[in-house]
Amino acid sequence: MTTDPPLRRSVLYMPGANARALAKIATIPADAFILDLEDAVAPDAKDLARDQAAAAAASSASGNEIAIRVNGLDTPWGPDDIVAVAGAAPSAVVVPKVSGPGDLVRVADALDAAGAPEQIALWPMIETPAGVLGAAAIAAFERVAVLVMGTNDLALELRAPLRPGRAALVPHLAAAVLAARAAGRGIVDGVFNDLGDPEGFRAECQQGHDLGFDGKTLIHPSQVEPANEVWSPTEDELAHARRVIAAFEEAAAEGRGVITVDGRMIENLHVESARRTLALAEGAAARAER
Repeated sequence: MTTDPPLRRSVLYMPGANARALAKIATIPADAFILDLEDAVAPDAKDLARDQAAAAAASSASGNEIAIRVNGLDTPWGPDDIVAVAGAAPSAVVVPKVSGPGDLVRVADALDAAGAPEQIALWPMIETPAGVLGAAAIAAFERVAVLVMGTNDLALELRAPLRPGRAALVPHLAAAVLAARAAGRGIVDGVFNDLGDPEGFRAECQQGHDLGFDGKTLIHPSQVEPANEVWSPTEDELAHARRVIAAFEEAAAEGRGVITVDGRMIENLHVESARRTLALAEGAAARAER
């Protein structure tokens, strides 16, 4: 039996140093937010970003998942970031450049030492060759809830251009999806950098959807609605899901073992997929009402 999947169609990065952006969280229809203390923040703004992101996470009443991306523990800012996260108690900590479960052990131990609530999940970023190769072990770590693809860094380390279609990255993206699914974790695709190319963005969203990602990380609020649309079931998909479930329930009531819908044999996995489709739609409708 599937469970209702959390909505992570759109996961928006917000620079921790930008107070005006953080103040808009409740007005943006993203399913989750990553308040960034790492790449989007200059060294001289790290302290300010940490304080502002922690305050925003602690006071958020938007109903969205709020995660904070910390700096690495081997940087001058990482240990203080962990202490701030422990006090703010966001939904998750986004851990950059994870190469293996040992990186997560160190972060989990630091959180525990800082008195962080146990329910704070870890979202490791898969953005290095070692991260891709270790994705299965990383996803299996007990506190992991979501894998986050860092496609910009991954492409740089692979010395591969991020051209339309992402041909050089597709095998590695697919491997990460497999790792997430094997461990029962969520996984979100990397960012699309060109805000002036909405058609390219939508095409990459569709590619990520077809690869099996749960959603996409975003760099601007204008990308939220297209991502939500791509990762939301269509009316045809919903109608098919309802027919599958109705046929299954009818067959079960009549004691029949063979089920067909629209001329195709239906098995339990199709029923589970149909229930997941309806759960996604219900979650999206509930989100839209907030």
